Amino acid sequence: MRLWLAAVGRSRGGPTRDLFDEYVGRLSWPFTLKEVEVKKRLSSDELKRQEAELLLAAVPAGAIVVALDERGKALPSETFAAKIGDWRDRGAGDLAFLIGGADGHGDAVRARADFLLAFGPMTWPHMLVRGMLAEQLYRAQQILAGHPYHRS
Repeated sequence: MRLWLAAVGRSRGGPTRDLFDEYVGRLSWPFTLKEVEVKKRLSSDELKRQEAELLLAAVPAGAIVVALDERGKALPSETFAAKIGDWRDRGAGDLAFLIGGADGHGDAVRARADFLLAFGPMTWPHMLVRGMLAEQLYRAQQILAGHPYHRS
């Protein structure tokens, strides 16, 4: 199974990028980051619509799509791992995670998403969410492998 992250915004160096790189480097699943950006000043609705188009264009055809969204479902790590394991065991070739811009996801992303995932009700910086997602993917990998990295 190949993992994809399509995210609005360009990552620069620094602690949040280091965190992301640390956990992506630990993954045994192939991982691809696609960064997208709309450079025009637009209304919030138009910006979300254009960002949604770019995010969805970065996703491989047939991928399982998980949109990180504040209105999504917050899962314990074990449940998140089980969901990934289920998709893997059903033969999913590509699993794509989408992180929207400052105004959130456009309707097209929510409509296409197979699952909406939240990291709780708080608002997190988008670059930090990348690192949090990478760590949870690594944790899921270790849970599925029966490795003691995850202790409850």
